[in-house]
Amino acid sequence: MSTEVRVPALPESVADATVAALHKQPGEAVREGETLLDLETDKVVLEVPAPLSGVLGALHVKVGDVVQADTVVALIEAAAAPAATPSQSAAPVRTPPARPAAPPRPQASAPAGAEPPIAPAARRLIKELNLDPSAIPGSGVDGRVHKADVVAWLDAREQAAPEPRAEERQPFAPEPRPEPGPEPRLGGEAGRPEQRVPMTRLRARIAERLVQAQHSAAMLTTFNEVNLREVLALRARHRDAFEKTHGARLGLMSFFVRASVEALKRFPVLNATIDGEDILYHGYHDIGIAVSSERGLVVPILRNCDQLGMAEIEQGIAEFARKAADGSLSYEELSGGTFTITNGGVFG
Repeated sequence: MSTEVRVPALPESVADATVAALHKQPGEAVREGETLLDLETDKVVLEVPAPLSGVLGALHVKVGDVVQADTVVALIEAAAAPAATPSQSAAPVRTPPARPAAPPRPQASAPAGAEPPIAPAARRLIKELNLDPSAIPGSGVDGRVHKADVVAWLDAREQAAPEPRAEERQPFAPEPRPEPGPEPRLGGEAGRPEQRVPMTRLRARIAERLVQAQHSAAMLTTFNEVNLREVLALRARHRDAFEKTHGARLGLMSFFVRASVEALKRFPVLNATIDGEDILYHGYHDIGIAVSSERGLVVPILRNCDQLGMAEIEQGIAEFARKAADGSLSYEELSGGTFTITNGGVFG
């Protein structure tokens, strides 16, 4: 019996998705919940899991294909139960003698070598470094491995590596040369090389939205210098106690968010949007926090900032940064927003 694997429902603002990676090939065994392929949209990477355990049959897509919601991408054949042999079926049923109940055995752990659920960013890093995913403990739900888990595992392995004894060291030994990799696709004139790399959907949408904003919005830039001496002094005094109490570092972003909320309360027109012929004033303060990731710039939304304390703001921003690195931000976390803050201070 075959079971269809379909593209999950996409929001109204997203019409299609691109197949970014295939994790299984036809004929391979799959477990229920195991990721079959990754779909890249304008904002996030979606994982398509196996709806049941079995064997992957037909695969209807390849990397780079554009698919829409509810499109059939693969078929899974249910694993057949082993049939009883004639000798087994004809054997008489014997009742074994009663035995005293054995003490309960401890629950067996997952079999060694079984691949745990892996986040897309962690999967790319594991593939690049040719690591064994079953050896890396995950900190996420159901043992999900995140990129931070891979980095921590590499650090621990490096620290645990024994130092070679003095007699085993070979001074002035030449370092092995790495194997040559594939040549980049270079072009251009002599002395002026160019490399052409296809844009991801995220970067293409960023470029599209920036150009669209220049044509549809009244652009105005103003600069104001603010003396943050008292803020920096307050942060220095309470940084250690804040982190010990709340488990989050006290950065400057929580001060920026709180200051923005107070300013928006005084000037509500800055917390409004234009809807047709009307101005829609918002009685809540959903602040977009620009976060830079390996895939590009994303702006997750921190909801109801006027009701959050400094610790909740810092914890929310830290969670957004982790999800942006793992590519696990949801559409709900990226939609809406009444005001946006971009802090480029981290780049110097």
